[in-house]
Amino acid sequence: MAPTNLPTSVSREVWVAARKRLLAREKEFTRARDELNAERRRLPMVRIDKEYVFEGTEGRVTLADLFDGRRQLIVYHFMFDPSWDAGCQGCSLLVDNIGHPAHLHARDTSLVLVSRAPLATLLPFKERMGWTVPWYSSYGGDFNYDFHVTLDESVAPVEYNYEPLAGNEAHGEGPGISVFLRDGSDGGDVFHTYSTYARGTDLLNGTFNYLDLTPLGRQEPWEEPPGRSHLPDGVWWWRLHDEYE
Repeated sequence: MAPTNLPTSVSREVWVAARKRLLAREKEFTRARDELNAERRRLPMVRIDKEYVFEGTEGRVTLADLFDGRRQLIVYHFMFDPSWDAGCQGCSLLVDNIGHPAHLHARDTSLVLVSRAPLATLLPFKERMGWTVPWYSSYGGDFNYDFHVTLDESVAPVEYNYEPLAGNEAHGEGPGISVFLRDGSDGGDVFHTYSTYARGTDLLNGTFNYLDLTPLGRQEPWEEPPGRSHLPDGVWWWRLHDEYE
């Protein structure tokens, strides 16, 4: 079924006037985003005193090892419960949008994936998806719990304004990003500087940002104006990239 509420057809002159009005708001948004980014950089940081151990293709490694010699580390908390056979569709969509790592490395920053499933489960899925980004298992450890991407009755999500995705509440798995800073070239101390969850990761998803430029948008029922999506509320229509018809 095709969307029914399409944009109004107008003359070029009317379109240019409307576009200029939107441009003024877009510039306001850009300036507001710059201010928000600056405020994020001013956040205090917390020293990581706990020893976290991960399993990677090179064996057992620590959180400091995930930096791979660089000063900054971005961890994408990829939803992959130990009982699952495949990774989260939404997380997979985001990883599909990760660009060449050289640009992050040039700014002394590493990016890795961390999931709770065992490495033996992660690697076949990684090969199936054709990804090269480093992926580590936190299976059996506290990392996912401590950074609030695996939630159970003992962890109250409200303090992080966390909204579980529909269908994942039973597993207690959620998506997120955590950022760390290493103080000192000799390894030094590791500090936690930032985390965000659920829709806080939207800006990292290039597919979302491309679609946000189009008149039909992401074609999800919650978007405004209504009538641009044929899907009912609560339907998750994103798929693994090899599962679309």
